[in-house]
Amino acid sequence: MFKRVLVVCTGNICRSPMGAALLKHACESIDIVSAGLHALDGHGADPLAIELMAQRGIDIESHVARQLTRETAVSADLILVMEAAQKRDIESWLPETRGRIFRFLESRAIDVPDPYRKSRQHFSLTLDLMVEGTADWVAKLGMPAVTGK
Repeated sequence: MFKRVLVVCTGNICRSPMGAALLKHACESIDIVSAGLHALDGHGADPLAIELMAQRGIDIESHVARQLTRETAVSADLILVMEAAQKRDIESWLPETRGRIFRFLESRAIDVPDPYRKSRQHFSLTLDLMVEGTADWVAKLGMPAVTGK
């Protein structure tokens, strides 16, 4: 059973906050956190990410971006990244994480596109993909889903 899941993207203001929130919404029994490889430390989530998540009934307005640290990475049972390059970067930096890092859309073998500084349409596409990835991970890991959500 996974106790701690880490969701990683580049800046920790778009993809990883949305992905972590989607997973938390589906599986409250697991500790799910997010971080960025090049985080915009201290910034909130992107306004479009906040808006689109709110439309799904999920509040990420209080999110504060944080940098990925060794401690955060090695304490995670599972690390979900947005891109294959991020997986390689983390494994190179922290070889002890090998075998625990997968893409958010691993089952589809594709990267989650970065919507940063792009249109609402890009954010919507990214979020739709992340919803699919969330469903895949919940099913694959047998995470106890929250009922009534």
